[in-house]
Amino acid sequence: MSKQVISTPGAPAAIGPYSQAVRSGNLLFLSGQIPLDPATGQLVAGDISAQTERVLKNLAAILEAAGSSLEKVLKTTVYLRDLMEFGKMNEVYGRFFGEKPPARATLEVARLPRDAAIEIDMMAEI
Repeated sequence: MSKQVISTPGAPAAIGPYSQAVRSGNLLFLSGQIPLDPATGQLVAGDISAQTERVLKNLAAILEAAGSSLEKVLKTTVYLRDLMEFGKMNEVYGRFFGEKPPARATLEVARLPRDAAIEIDMMAEI
């Protein structure tokens, strides 16, 4: 199987030596996204709800660029700076995934890039 790099201006450009996503066969591996506005490259203002929404919109743009969608997401990993924000994050997350949500792990971490409050990565089908 060949490796295909996926990139879209609909999500923030990579801020390091990695790809927004990589496709191999019918699987898509999305790098972690933090709540950056793709137009400005800056962290979005607001609480964990606003930041979660921005992250999921960024990931949805990458999925779309690859010919996939949120409905085809198999697994996510959510990294939170403060696990006390889980409820607010989970409410927004649930709105994006509906009836058949993917498998998920949620972890509290000491620090994220640019001191973001959340980062999410995922794996999906094409």
